[in-house]
Amino acid sequence: MNDSPITIVIADDQTLMRDGLQTILSLEEDMNVVGTADNGLQAYEVVGRLRPRVVLMDIQMPVMNGIESAKLIKKDYPDTTVLILTTFIEDDYIIDGLMSGASGFLLKDMPGDKLTHSIRDSIRGQLMMPAAVASRLAARLTQSANGGMADWGAQRLKAEGIAFTEREKSIIALMLEGKTNRQIAGTLYMSEGTVKNYVSTIYSKIGTNDRTKAILMLQELLKDG
Repeated sequence: MNDSPITIVIADDQTLMRDGLQTILSLEEDMNVVGTADNGLQAYEVVGRLRPRVVLMDIQMPVMNGIESAKLIKKDYPDTTVLILTTFIEDDYIIDGLMSGASGFLLKDMPGDKLTHSIRDSIRGQLMMPAAVASRLAARLTQSANGGMADWGAQRLKAEGIAFTEREKSIIALMLEGKTNRQIAGTLYMSEGTVKNYVSTIYSKIGTNDRTKAILMLQELLKDG
């Protein structure tokens, strides 16, 4: 197991928020805040200089906002995990954040222990989606499907030549709610290994093995064309 500390950059235009996060994270033996930034452009520059494993990225910042900064970071430093740190759960922020390549959202008022657990989970490849954010995303996807998820955007799927089994549809619905493979397994009374196999098949059908990209692509497939 890799025992090197998780290097972190905090980007937020509020000094109190940056200092508070740094204090919380400094208490963790496996985490090390190596830099901070008070705007999106500075965050991009700090990441280029320090190459952290994780960036905690505020959305609304001067000079360059967090969404644009995240896009640049993921383009030039794709191995860096970006987590959007926000008080906002508006639909557009959720979609834009995922499209920027972010690995999920962390709400600013979440407890410190959940924050640190989420950071650890994110570097293991899990998509971080608090319940409040996941419910908004699910509602947005349901609305955009024009008639609900039940029809699964049949016309679009046929046009793309993609079809899902009923079991795959059940798993996709839970993926779109932000659930992990383990949570899906518990919900559907399946083994986690079986869920992973189904998810791999879904990824293969839509041509990606990245969970964030898969969710965005599945969202598009749910829309009536």
